[in-house]
Amino acid sequence: MNNREKIQISAIGLLSVLLVFSVATNLGHTSDTELISVVQKNVDTVAQNQDAPLKNAVLTTISSESGKPRSLTAIFKQVENSVVQITSKVSTVNENVIINGSPLESQSTRLGSGFVYDNLGHIITNNHVVSGAKTVDVRFVDGNIYSASVIGTDPFNDIAVLQITDDYSDEQLNPLPLADSSTLDVGQQVIAIGNPFGLSNTMTTGIISQMGRLLPNQGSGYSISNVIQTDAAINQGNSGGPLLNMDGQVIGINTAIQSTTGEFSGIGFAVPSNTIKRVLPSLIEKGTYAHPWLGVSGTSLVPDIAQKLGLAKNYKGVFVTSTVKDGPAAKAGVQEASYNINREVKSGDVIIALDGHKVRDIDDLIIYLSENKNVGDKVVLQINRNGNILDLTAVLQERVATN
Repeated sequence: MNNREKIQISAIGLLSVLLVFSVATNLGHTSDTELISVVQKNVDTVAQNQDAPLKNAVLTTISSESGKPRSLTAIFKQVENSVVQITSKVSTVNENVIINGSPLESQSTRLGSGFVYDNLGHIITNNHVVSGAKTVDVRFVDGNIYSASVIGTDPFNDIAVLQITDDYSDEQLNPLPLADSSTLDVGQQVIAIGNPFGLSNTMTTGIISQMGRLLPNQGSGYSISNVIQTDAAINQGNSGGPLLNMDGQVIGINTAIQSTTGEFSGIGFAVPSNTIKRVLPSLIEKGTYAHPWLGVSGTSLVPDIAQKLGLAKNYKGVFVTSTVKDGPAAKAGVQEASYNINREVKSGDVIIALDGHKVRDIDDLIIYLSENKNVGDKVVLQINRNGNILDLTAVLQERVATN
C-alpha cells in the first residue's frame, strides 16, 4: 500500500470517528468522558502512522463538542511530543584578556524551549534563545537530538525559526496549531510548557492577567506590541516554549518575565500567536521580516503636558517628543516638541488618530502600525497642533535597530 492510499484510508477513518462522535452526542450519550476515551483509542489507531495535526484537530473538535473542559493531563499528553529543548553554543570575546596578541574567546551554552510548527521540520523559538548561533541542538521528549539551522530571525518581536537538518524521518513530528490570539480574554486559563532550568517538558498553569502590553526589547531598542501577560510560572529555560489554551492550541510564545530577583514573581509575558502568524511566512521564505517605521519618539499625553499645550486635562493622544531626520513623520511635516529655557514644554504635535482610528496613548500607535501596516504603506496622521486639527500623510519605511 503506498503513502497516498494510507493517507486516504486515514482520512476516511478519522471522518468516521467524527461521525460516530456526532451521532453519539446527538443521541444524548450518558458519559462524555467515556465517549472521548473510546474515540481517543480509535483516533490513535487510524492516525498511528499519519499526519499528527489531523489527529490533534479531531481531538480538539471532540473536546469542544463535548461541552466539558479537557483535563490538564489530557492536554499535556496531546502536546508533549511537540515541545522541544533547544541548546545553542555562542562564542563570546573578552577584549580585556589578551593571549598571544588576540582577545580571549570562549563558548557559552544557552538553554531554551521551542515547539514544532509543521511537518517540514520547522521549529519556533525566541530570537534571544538562538541569537549569535547558526546551528543548535533540538531535543525531543523521547530523548532524540537533532541538529537544526537558524533560518529566520525577527529580533524586534523576539521570534526565530529553525530548520532541522538531520534525518528526522523516524521522529513523529506533532505540529501545534496556532490559535487566534485576538479572541483571548483576561481570566482565561492557560498552560505554559517548556524547560525551566533545563527541567524538560515542565507544565505550569495560570490565567491571562492582561492583554495588549508593550514589552520593552533591550536588544532592538523597540517595544514588542500587544503582548500577553500571564501568571503561569515562567523561568529561565521557558523562553521559546508555547503558551496554550485549554484546547492545546498555541496562543503565544513565552518570552520574558518581570522580576527583581531574576526568578518568576507572578508576571510573565508571551508574544501573541497572531504576531507569529504574521511574521513566520517571511522568516521561512526570506529569513527576515520588514517592520513598518514612522520615525517618531513619543509619549502618552499626561495632564501636565496637555495643560501646557493649552489642551483639556484629560485630552488623549501621543505627544511627539522627537522625529528622525528624513524619516516618514518628518517628511510628512510632523513637528517635534520644543522647550523653553527651563526645559518646559512649549509646543509640539499630538497624534490623535491613525487612518481615522483614535489613538489614546503610545500603545495604540505602536499596535496599530505593527498589526495593520507594511513597509511602503501610507498612513494618515491626524494631528492637534496648537489647537488646530491637521491631516498629514506619511509613507512608512523599514525599521532599523537602534542598538
